[in-house]
Amino acid sequence: MSDTGITIVGLGPGDPGLLTRAAWEVIGAAQEIWVRTARHPTVEALPHLPWHSFDALYEGRARFEEVYAAIVDQVLQLARRPQGVIYAVPGDPHMGEATVEMLRTRAAEAGLSVRCLPGVSYLEPTLHLLGLDGLAGVALADAVELAQLHHPPFPPSHHAIVAQLYSSEVASDVKLVLMNQYPETHEMEIVQHAGLADARSTRLPLFELDRFPGLDHLSVLYVPPLEGSALEQFQETVAHLRAPEGCPWDREQTPLSLRSHMQEECYEVLDALDRQDPDALREELGDLLLQIILQAQIASEGGQFRMADVVRDINTKIIRRHPHVFGGKTVEGVHEVLSNWEVIKADERSAKGESEQGVLNGIPAGLPALLQADLLQQRAARVGFDWRELRGVLDKVQEEIGEVQGAEDEVRRAQEVGDLLFAVVNLARWVKVEPESALREANERFRRRFERMETEARVRDVALGTLDPEQLDQMWEEAKRHIG
Repeated sequence: MSDTGITIVGLGPGDPGLLTRAAWEVIGAAQEIWVRTARHPTVEALPHLPWHSFDALYEGRARFEEVYAAIVDQVLQLARRPQGVIYAVPGDPHMGEATVEMLRTRAAEAGLSVRCLPGVSYLEPTLHLLGLDGLAGVALADAVELAQLHHPPFPPSHHAIVAQLYSSEVASDVKLVLMNQYPETHEMEIVQHAGLADARSTRLPLFELDRFPGLDHLSVLYVPPLEGSALEQFQETVAHLRAPEGCPWDREQTPLSLRSHMQEECYEVLDALDRQDPDALREELGDLLLQIILQAQIASEGGQFRMADVVRDINTKIIRRHPHVFGGKTVEGVHEVLSNWEVIKADERSAKGESEQGVLNGIPAGLPALLQADLLQQRAARVGFDWRELRGVLDKVQEEIGEVQGAEDEVRRAQEVGDLLFAVVNLARWVKVEPESALREANERFRRRFERMETEARVRDVALGTLDPEQLDQMWEEAKRHIG
């Protein structure tokens, strides 16, 4: 190399026979070569020429980002020499090589030329060993980056290949992330030394991933797909239902015609939550998701918005409204979180050019009355309009009971009963009870106890309507003893 600059060479997956002809010619004509790491089988097979590695930079640095930055600094210094520098990396320079991306950016800023020679990556021999077609829905991920997440970034319906699973510590973090999407018994494969003579793969369940011995820098994890489990697959199903060859019923639906179905599914989700039935909840959440996807599909067909817009908007909003999680803001307690939430919402409205709205604005009028009352009180409390202690709330309930008793006509009585209910909702909020759910549970208890009374009456061969109040009360107390 005769001019100042950087030549980046891919060394392939490890077998010297997989080194490209172009790379071999550059290396063969070089006076020296710098390799990111000597821990690569191809390095030992290089022609007899001086070579240097950056392995020493890995010592004493806790984070890979620091190592990569140090490597880039040195490569840029070497590139300014009259002969420039040949920098060799494992596999292909554009497959999981952070230093290459950094070099391209910083070399452009420094006015240095960059020539990049592709190589065979770990991916091709890994696909060969697994018997997979690279175009058959294969997602790629870096183990180190995946370990820093909380949920896998790829659809569960895809084949996934996770590279650089080099230690049990990284494997442990990767396992926890994957278990947020895959069953702990989901069978996976660890592929080692793909492209070398000792290439091998081992199957194991997900929960044993971090117990696998012998992980090294040439270890790759293969995650088989969970068929039919991706949001994108469900979107395809719904889009097919709406297509010309789809279902006549689905094709004729409109956003408004589906309104009652949306409402029904919401209540069925709430019912499953009240019953604490996880199997029913899973099913009902699926039914609710169908309504969401249908609405988004209809909007997409009308050119209004797409499901991707829905997800992007809510994701952006949640991140923006949680600066104490995704930004540098510090908060103390839930109250401050909610106060900041209102400030951020006001800023959002201002940015959209919307007029200033009241604290209570945006609470839907069609909500169930108990839930609406609870939300009204929560909003008011965020700006300090609230009782100072529980005693005041209890006194207010007693006051409203007295006003109901003193009401002189039906109109006044209805108003006072409404005020009493509103005060009871406030009491529920203060004792951290969700009033809508609490009342539904009370309704269910009443239903089961009353049905117990009916059953007991049939056993006694009597009609409930023929019993006097004392007998009914006795049967009610007996039902309560059997049904909590």
